[in-house]
Amino acid sequence: MNNRQRIVNLGLPKSGTTTLAHALRRAGLRIADYRIRRRQTPDTNLHGAYVGERLYHGYFTTGDPLHGLDLFDGFSEISTLSEGHSLWPQMDWGVIDAIRLHHPNTHFIATWRMPEALSNSILNWSDLGTKRLPHGQIPGLPKGYGANPAQRVQWICAHYAHLERLFRDDPRFLLLDVGAADACARLSAFLGRDLPWWGKANRNPQPAPTDHPEPQEVC
Repeated sequence: MNNRQRIVNLGLPKSGTTTLAHALRRAGLRIADYRIRRRQTPDTNLHGAYVGERLYHGYFTTGDPLHGLDLFDGFSEISTLSEGHSLWPQMDWGVIDAIRLHHPNTHFIATWRMPEALSNSILNWSDLGTKRLPHGQIPGLPKGYGANPAQRVQWICAHYAHLERLFRDDPRFLLLDVGAADACARLSAFLGRDLPWWGKANRNPQPAPTDHPEPQEVC
């Protein structure tokens, strides 16, 4: 059991995961976002590895999803839907509970945007909404579903409702509306550390008109 504070984001892709990563890095934390880059570690076994892949590797080989990832303080996007991988540990209670067991001081965040805006952003990000989601096998969104906006919204709402049920009254869980005016202050209070930056990173090339812009601010 390790009582070091770790940070794990259970939010969906395009929910503000890159913004979260940038904010935490600016606060001096070592964050893995979706994929581990060569510049982040001298461990060649981790170069290019998907975060979701490493979480499952640790979970099934040692029982601890964070095994071998001691270098990192947090993980801002943990799902993978690329190169034949469809990994969604933020929807897997076994993985979440194992992290809680081995790392009881883990602070779980769920970055959140209005479901319609999140659905629209997914649609406008590469082929995520047009091919990868509807052609993938995803918890709560089987193959053949997800191209329709109403289906994506239903899936998004169900995911966050599930997290709120799992973490009900848990002080180490924060549902974070990344577009809220007090998002930075709430995240700072939750983690117990100052955050020198909050804004919007990894914008879509052509944001959809229903997007809710996140504030550019410092808290």
